[in-house]
Amino acid sequence: MDGTDPRQLLALRLRALREDHWPSRRITQQQLAQALGGVSVPLISSWESQTNPRIPPLPRLEAYAALFATARSFEGDEACLIDLAEMSDEERQAMGEIARELTQLRGAALRAGAALAEPGRADYPDKVIQSLITGPWRFEDRHDITIVGSKWPPDAVQKIPYTNIDEPDYVELLTCSELDALFELHGHLRAANPVSGVYMRIGSAKMMPDDYSSHLVTLGGIDWNSITSSALEKLEMPVRQVADWSAEGGQYFEVKKEGKVVQHKPVLEKNGDGVILREDIALFARAVNPFNRKRSITICNGMYARGTYGAVRALTDIRFRDRNAEYLRSRFGDKDSYCILMRVPIVNGATLTPDWTDGGNFTLFEWPG
Repeated sequence: MDGTDPRQLLALRLRALREDHWPSRRITQQQLAQALGGVSVPLISSWESQTNPRIPPLPRLEAYAALFATARSFEGDEACLIDLAEMSDEERQAMGEIARELTQLRGAALRAGAALAEPGRADYPDKVIQSLITGPWRFEDRHDITIVGSKWPPDAVQKIPYTNIDEPDYVELLTCSELDALFELHGHLRAANPVSGVYMRIGSAKMMPDDYSSHLVTLGGIDWNSITSSALEKLEMPVRQVADWSAEGGQYFEVKKEGKVVQHKPVLEKNGDGVILREDIALFARAVNPFNRKRSITICNGMYARGTYGAVRALTDIRFRDRNAEYLRSRFGDKDSYCILMRVPIVNGATLTPDWTDGGNFTLFEWPG
């Protein structure tokens, strides 16, 4: 390697942070390993190597940024990360600047490594990282995120094996009626927010007081998710879900538009004694958290579980998420509150990802208009 190799430049910058960031205080690799937690001195050394440097994962670089944003990280008997809530505005700004610099250096290092391993794919890792850290599921303040999934009603839970908490093989996730959406979204949130806590709650009964004041994400409708129901009431959006399961056609989203009330219903096809869902209706809504104005709430809600899954996939599916994210930015800019009501097609049992850029084929209603 030569001195212009991007992998070496990242290694040099990491070493400079440790040795030169504070001229009066030289941080040892042992102290740094201790502060990062779960990291060995040889691993620190490999990140700083000038012959064959290893590229640290993004969460480690974000931890570097937090450590070197304030000298207080190394003032005690043991080096440690300072909690974001305890940082000053200047320290948070410094952390952001260091994080951006290291992320850019890491992206260049990944491109260099990819170019050697597979010509023509050099920019792929960086594109994926940029997609994750610039999309709507990225929360820059690095605070906790709580996903609240709908829970099956008691009569349905009784029919599912391993959902009795007293059973040796009890599986809590089986009690979630939006398991596809929960599994999809949890992984994406963890990748997009590597230093944030991402917690799953199934039903409001499992929620802790602090969960309400985090970034909230609710999955599922008003009938089985009380957080979705109470949030929609508090947010006063011009969209209402009606879920009367005792009446045929009693399940729909209702919107107020130009003084008129319009109903949007899922498409069901009779099949013998049952029905097949051909198209669901789903809502994606983002607003200020009604329980903590400094955090957000996001609602992904279909008439059926397929719709909820489609609303989630609109911004996690690697083939559609960037164009849909750009669509949100172009339509709503920096607005705190907005929503999209959409169609979610089901073809041969497969739930298709809505493409919001495809006009009326997928989007039914947007607010603000």
